[in-house]
Formats: sequence, structure tokens, C-alpha cells
Amino acid sequence: MTKLSVNINKIATIRNARGGNTPNVISVAIDCERFGAEGITVHPRPDERHITTQDTFDLAKVVTTEYNIEGYPDQRFMDMVKEIRPAQATLVPDPPNVLTSNAGWDTKKHQEELKTLIAQLKSWGVRTSIFVDTNLENIEHAATTGVDRIELYTGPYAEAFHQGKEAAIAPYILAANRATALGMGINAGHDLNQDNLKFFKQSIPQLEEVSIGHALISDALYLGLENAIQRYKFLLA
Repeated sequence: MTKLSVNINKIATIRNARGGNTPNVISVAIDCERFGAEGITVHPRPDERHITTQDTFDLAKVVTTEYNIEGYPDQRFMDMVKEIRPAQATLVPDPPNVLTSNAGWDTKKHQEELKTLIAQLKSWGVRTSIFVDTNLENIEHAATTGVDRIELYTGPYAEAFHQGKEAAIAPYILAANRATALGMGINAGHDLNQDNLKFFKQSIPQLEEVSIGHALISDALYLGLENAIQRYKFLLA
């Protein structure tokens, strides 16, 4: 079974555009779980343009499924994870000014840094995941860091999907199979949507979790949040 973790950053973006507390991030997270989501994902960036530090701590008090905090592992991020102890921490190589996550780690270049960070996270009882592309060398070096899972960056897959889905998925199958052989679990995220998710899941049956925010929240504007979550869960079944 592949779990659906709903990234609620966009809910916070809407709230922050107006100030105040509408929509309420905490209530939405609770509703996502009630509607069937198996996890909640947040990416608390330093500029707090969507999820804030306070949101991150407040959500830790109410999330009853898997809480996944993703972000660049600076001291602020690591201190946050140490105190909250989420189910999973996903390390992404985002510089502070990037609009959205758009590349995976160069795991060869950052191997020693990642080893240290992952060892620290594991000592706190937190499952670890690192954001990577399908480059097999990066998969190989990811395995040497001791990480529990990789999260495959699916932006290129989504971009190429309508030009030829077989070609788009091919490098992901190779990457996932190699990661599995090396003992790592497989997560995925970025630009997965109702058009491309089912084929991705069917092609990578060992997929453990997807983190979806932008597309799902956008669909919810038309379908309603409960219906959108149920549709995505159906595609993962």
C-alpha cells in the first residue's frame, strides 16, 4: 500500500495572503486525516512564506498519522526536528530563496554531510529520507549515507509524461529498483497529479509514500477536499 501524505503548504499560502487564520492550517490537517490521508507534510522555509515555525510546532500536537517535515537541514531545521521528533524528516537541498524544490541532492559531493545529519536524525528516532533525482550514481551514494528512504524528485517525470509516459517513467523504474536492491525505501513527490499518478504507482509497485500538495489542493477548489483526497487514494490503490 502506498501512503498519501498531503502537503498543506498551499493552505498556509492562502492564509498568509490575507493575514489572520483563514483557512485554518490546523483544522485542514485534521480534516485531511479524517478524509483518509495517511500523513501530513510541511516544508517550513526560513522566510515563512507559507508554513511558519509556529505552524510546525502546532501541527505536531494534532497530527495522528505520519508527520513529515521536509526542508534544508540548516541549524534551524535540525533544532525543530529535534524538539518535535516527527515520524519522518525529508532533507532537500533547497537554498533559502528557491521558489520550490527543483533538484535532488548531489549525494557524492555531500556524502559526509548527509551521513552526519542522518545519523543525528536516527539518534532522535526519526525516519530519514533524502530528495534525489534518478541519476544512478546519486542513488548509489545515497545508500552509503545510512538513509532509510529516498524521495524521487518527480518533476521531470510530470513534465515529460504527456510526450511519452513510457520514456518518462523509465529512469524512475531503474532508480527505484536500484534503491530497493540497496535496501532503501521509495517515496516520491513533486508535480504528481490525477493525470500521472496512477501510471507512476503501477510502474513502481514498491512505492511507499507520495507527498502531494499543489495539485491536490488545486483540485480541492473544484472537488472539495474530501473528494480530492479520496480520488488520489483511489489512484494509489
